[in-house]
Amino acid sequence: MTTPLGEVLDGRRTAEVHKAARTLLKEPLLLAQGPHADEFRLVRQHATELRDWFDRNTGWSLRVDPEAARLARTPGTVADPTHPAREASRGRAAFTRRRYVLLCLALAALERGEAQIALGRLAEQVVLDAADPHLAAAGVEFTMERRDERLDLAAVVRLLLRHGVLRRVAGEEEAYVSGSGDVLYDVRRRVLAGLLAARRGPSTITAEDFEDRLAELTAESALDSDELRFRAIRQRLTRRLLDDPVLYYEELTDEELAYLTRQRAFLTARITELTGLVPEVRAEGIAMVDPHDDLTDVRMPEQGTHGHITLLLAERLAAMGGEVSRADLERTVSELAAEHGAFWSKSAKQPGAEAELVGRALERLTALGLVAATPNGVVPLPALARYAVGETVVTEPGRASSRTPRAPRTPRAPRTPRAPERKAPQS
Repeated sequence: MTTPLGEVLDGRRTAEVHKAARTLLKEPLLLAQGPHADEFRLVRQHATELRDWFDRNTGWSLRVDPEAARLARTPGTVADPTHPAREASRGRAAFTRRRYVLLCLALAALERGEAQIALGRLAEQVVLDAADPHLAAAGVEFTMERRDERLDLAAVVRLLLRHGVLRRVAGEEEAYVSGSGDVLYDVRRRVLAGLLAARRGPSTITAEDFEDRLAELTAESALDSDELRFRAIRQRLTRRLLDDPVLYYEELTDEELAYLTRQRAFLTARITELTGLVPEVRAEGIAMVDPHDDLTDVRMPEQGTHGHITLLLAERLAAMGGEVSRADLERTVSELAAEHGAFWSKSAKQPGAEAELVGRALERLTALGLVAATPNGVVPLPALARYAVGETVVTEPGRASSRTPRAPRTPRAPRTPRAPERKAPQS
């Protein structure tokens, strides 16, 4: 039987909206030219629907112009340090505090600058701005005389190149780092202007303490009616369901938990409708699982030595159940090396490598909401039970527990949308 043309067109339109929304969640800053040019065209085509959905359900604004599309995506919680900006190089090293300061100083200099700028000139502006007494009092200073400082600035510039704020005209960053040359860039001012995703300008904040400044930067507008309060709760919960690998009920306020209990089906259905994510509801929380397995910046399981070690440690931690010290985990890795070392890289089997291997594994497990750090080590979180070999309890809030057999060695990590760099840099 032939499918009616209307159904075919509706299905195609739904697929296009899904693709556009998912791309925005992965890349909140899309350029009209580049690797995501096709997705940008879809975002522009369905901009009205996407703008309305994100504004109503998350409070994120979507700006689309002929040059770029910018979803002003703010995190579901500002207390999560596990998804930093990373180098746009093969090493993917996380940004340090100094690099974040450099990023802010570079953005300020670019905002005041011309349509083109040389890296050496940008460095001069950064050094001048870094002479601010407040930065000196915080122990931050830059002279750009040392190679490590120039490497940091080059990493910042590569991040801005990736986001399309800068376009390289001539030269290479390596030449600047080594002191043998310079680099010239075009500055895309429209992209630069839309980079900030804060609810208010940082210059308008008067608080001195970092936590207080962060709270002011992300504070909601005054909520003087039940309707506005419920809308704010709905948006906060939707942001967390989209942003966090697992939303644990114990992390919510009483008001948020009561709202989620009443409106869980509505909230998750709206997310599924736009993104195709599927809710996995357990006694302890909710994870929005991605059947397509591409809306995450941290993968598990992952191929390679570190991925294998992380998976093996997850199984051990799930079986232990209580707090485990770093020393115990390092001893566990030594034991695992005797059993599985034939499949590991040579460096992972070197004496003393256990500390680094455990550190990288815990970094991944923490980012996925599977373990939490403690002063003495780590403690498994409920979602880690999906890596246990044997039986596990599967329940929904307010319902009796039921036991279902779990197939061994077939784990899946919670898949929730996260921007590869946790959104474009926010200064």
